[in-house]
Amino acid sequence: MLGAIAGFWISMMMFVVIGFAMIIGSAASALVNSQSASSSIEKESVLVIDLDSSIDERPMPRTLQAIINDTPESQSLVNILRAINIAKDDDRIEGIYINCQGSAAGVATRQAIARALSDFRESGKWIVAYGDNYMQGDYYMISCADYIFLNPAGAVDVRGIASTIPFFKGLLDKVGVEMQVFKVGTYKSAVEPYILNNMSDANREMTQYFLNNIWGDIASTIATNRGVKVETVNMWADSLVAFDSPQKMVDLKVVDELKYADEVIEHLKGLTNVKKGKDVRMIDYATYNTLTEAPHDKKAKNKIAVYYACGDITDNGSDGIVGAKVVPDILALAEDDDIEALVLRVNSGGGSAFASEQIWHALEVFKSKGKTFYVSMGDYAASGGYYISCGAEKIYAEPATLTGSIGIFGMIPCFKELVNDKLGINFGIVSTNANSNFPSVLEPATPFQASRMQAAINRGYELFTSRCAEGRHLPQDSIKAIGEGRVWDGRTALRIGLVDELGGLDTTIDALAQKMNYKKYQVVVYPETEQTFWDIIAEMPARVQANAMRDELGSFYPVYQEVKRFENLDPIQARMLPMTVK
Repeated sequence: MLGAIAGFWISMMMFVVIGFAMIIGSAASALVNSQSASSSIEKESVLVIDLDSSIDERPMPRTLQAIINDTPESQSLVNILRAINIAKDDDRIEGIYINCQGSAAGVATRQAIARALSDFRESGKWIVAYGDNYMQGDYYMISCADYIFLNPAGAVDVRGIASTIPFFKGLLDKVGVEMQVFKVGTYKSAVEPYILNNMSDANREMTQYFLNNIWGDIASTIATNRGVKVETVNMWADSLVAFDSPQKMVDLKVVDELKYADEVIEHLKGLTNVKKGKDVRMIDYATYNTLTEAPHDKKAKNKIAVYYACGDITDNGSDGIVGAKVVPDILALAEDDDIEALVLRVNSGGGSAFASEQIWHALEVFKSKGKTFYVSMGDYAASGGYYISCGAEKIYAEPATLTGSIGIFGMIPCFKELVNDKLGINFGIVSTNANSNFPSVLEPATPFQASRMQAAINRGYELFTSRCAEGRHLPQDSIKAIGEGRVWDGRTALRIGLVDELGGLDTTIDALAQKMNYKKYQVVVYPETEQTFWDIIAEMPARVQANAMRDELGSFYPVYQEVKRFENLDPIQARMLPMTVK
């Protein structure tokens, strides 16, 4: 027995040592590669952006499993935009080369990159894009390029956008589970997958409206950039141009020329006057960022805090917007004499109504100290995401941001049929009062219990709309008129008063600096993303399990995620319906 115990601990220590060595080795290798790639930026260099992975809001630490498996790191919106914006005024950078191999990002994220690239091109510098096969989202971002090259055996996917929503009621009926729903809002569709077999008319109307607006922006941008009419872009989409021959895509002006990857490099040599036998001086945007000065003065006395609030809003936990972590952070910033201004960067479809209220209150405390609070919205800032945003002095959103969804709901599953009739399990319940066992997943709510639950939902909606009315300086009835759980695109949200300006995070920070009369300032980012070695080790089992489930379930993994997400939900939710926009 002692030998077995000793063997176990020796194995664990070896795992830790080997893992630690691999992390050190990986970091050292990355450092050597970075230094060998370029210790300085040469003249007539080309900034390279590879669009080949997911694009997150901000840089995230790599997990041990990702290091061991050598999986590609996700990219970050903030780093891509930083490189583009600095390169625009950098005399050493001739232009940008974008290699499109398939990125994953929200529409608003892509909108921010597309705008930055257009701004770069307007500075007088060129952009070259190449793709073996262009995904629609990548093509939208690079449509402003001076030269769009396509592999002679490739294709360009332009087909419009769609929202796909899974409905689980048929499955729940088969297994004997009834979802008891309490909500406020005609358009509050987050509950529909559990009580309907298809979209309600209200949900379909709402979704069609914001999809049309977002696609209108995308099609208009592509049309302007490619020198064609919007009708032409819609013709590409309706005819499934991706299935046409590559040469026809040239004829239709979808792309400029057909070239292989090595021929594109030769084209870059011509643009940068590279002598025969020499290589193009390329520098990837990650390395470029490490070799350039920050756009803001790190030594400046004035500070603007940028707090990232991304993911589901929960009361406790380790991922997403966790009330138990965010509230103390915001209260600490309120007491920090060095911080007078805050930008809350929100990318969330909502979550716990309780946690949303606590975060709203912490932000009010921040404002009560005489400090200024702005919001920058990403792909989503809906339901609870809007709840925590509504008190800001100014709210900025992208045209494609999905926001609003001002509504509340609660759900209690009832497994009585499954447990009693299908599994043959019965429970004896003894209680002192009529409602001692409420809420219960083993018995349906009585009419009295249902009425009390609905009353709590109604109070939550009144509180939510009153917070929005106070923050937006509008009558509560006006908020209710555009509330009802309805999701709005950012451009419409601006028109109806839910946001103040259209623009990204940089625009928000610049506006806040101007408001504060800061000529020089530094940006301080919260919360910290650094992980210790022990943090990485601790998260390994959960990540291994998640990867195993992803591999096993394949395309059904998102359905599994959605079911798991509702296992430990707070009883009252301010959340929008998750959706996949293709």
